[in-house]
Amino acid sequence: MRIFNVTIFLAAFIIFSPMGVAHAKEDCPSISKKPVKVEAWVSKKYEKDYRNIRREFAEMGNTKVGLFIYPAENPSRIVAIGRCVPAYMAQHFMKKAWKYSLGTTHLVHQGFVSSHWAGVGTSMFSENSMSAISPEQLNRLMDDTLDTESFQEMYRTLTVQKEKVSAFGLMLDNPKLIRDTK
Repeated sequence: MRIFNVTIFLAAFIIFSPMGVAHAKEDCPSISKKPVKVEAWVSKKYEKDYRNIRREFAEMGNTKVGLFIYPAENPSRIVAIGRCVPAYMAQHFMKKAWKYSLGTTHLVHQGFVSSHWAGVGTSMFSENSMSAISPEQLNRLMDDTLDTESFQEMYRTLTVQKEKVSAFGLMLDNPKLIRDTK
């Protein structure tokens, strides 16, 4: 009888357990529960407009903004977008990158950033952590008809890391390579 009860319990647990569904929801909680943090570095020529620029980055709602004045004329053209950042927010941040840091030439692999984080004009990643993108690729990414899933899939496609990188005149294993654990 005891084995029967344990079997029934395990069967009920497996059938009614929301393992797959709960895991998917935990992966990307709603931005109303976990806001997107955007950290942006803008050219020092915009220092006098600090408050207005900060408001521009926050105008999508559900964001926490960290705005930094870059000590030189132009911050880097590197953008990082976390895997849970909605497309409309990511595109908004990339438009601001164009306006305040001369655009985007590189995207950071999502394995290096928090899921609900975006970085604009960031220079805190090594070149082996990012991929160069062309203006055409950037335009495709900025297509406002993309839903979040399509945007994120395209972003991941554009940020595939190289397994071998040039260092010291040799082709070596990429020390920053993130392997998929799927």
